[in-house]
Amino acid sequence: MMQAANKRPSSWRSIALVAVAVSTLSACATNNPRDPLEPFNRTMFKFNDAVDQAALKPAATVYKRATPSFVQTGVNNFFGNLADVWTGLNNLMQGKGEAGMSDLTRVSLNSTFGLLGLLDIASEAGLKKHNEDFGQTLGYWGVPSGPYVMLPILGPSTVRDTAGLPVDIAADPWGYTTPVSSRNVGTALRVVDQRATYLDATNLMEEAALDRYEFVRDSYLQRRKGQVFDGESSRKNMNDKDAPADAKSIKAAYADDPALPAAAAAATPAATPADAAAATTVTPPAAAPVSSETPAK
Repeated sequence: MMQAANKRPSSWRSIALVAVAVSTLSACATNNPRDPLEPFNRTMFKFNDAVDQAALKPAATVYKRATPSFVQTGVNNFFGNLADVWTGLNNLMQGKGEAGMSDLTRVSLNSTFGLLGLLDIASEAGLKKHNEDFGQTLGYWGVPSGPYVMLPILGPSTVRDTAGLPVDIAADPWGYTTPVSSRNVGTALRVVDQRATYLDATNLMEEAALDRYEFVRDSYLQRRKGQVFDGESSRKNMNDKDAPADAKSIKAAYADDPALPAAAAAATPAATPADAAAATTVTPPAAAPVSSETPAK
């Protein structure tokens, strides 16, 4: 009895914390259908930006200036090769057999003849690099994106992409590297390298955007929609409510068109430093170019 009594306060505290969190998010809600949690998201955006300005951006700046370009290319290629494993599996789960086998062939070539991925000989051989994650796979099969969410540290997301994030993390080969100290060092290097990749783009965005939060949000949502549907949803001006339920339906709707253009009409720069960090954590999501096919270094 005493043990049960001792456990009750902890349980009630947990329930109270959940209730407070739900009420806080509800209080933050707005009438924007794409961004109903805008006040909360803006707060998280400011927090992420502060972290970036204090730590990530300075580290990326030093890395880019002090590290030889061929070393940066090798680091980027190495982690990009690891990302191709999960990308290939996601393409297969989406029924894109040719793209999936191409991704896995890339891994095989780059891991052997490319010196564990330091050299991207697969791209030179004509095998295009793709960018797929589990959130895209869910979207491909008709799972709605849900509201826009700004995650602490990880950056822009949606409810659907957030739900797929644990699967992406669990499927990241680097997460199983031992010893743990090497894994942590590699993860930090991966984050800094990705942030350095988008350094110029984010600097330009900081100077040009009147409302950086809106720029980040709109760029992310447009890019993710293009990634999920491989650019097909951007081919004709359709409202979301009128769009087919999934990519398979969209393909049927555009069966009369002979060509499939690249995803999203123009390249969008990395939306936010935190988005770049998220990309390195789970395989480039979140702050990569618009297209689901990205050129390798």
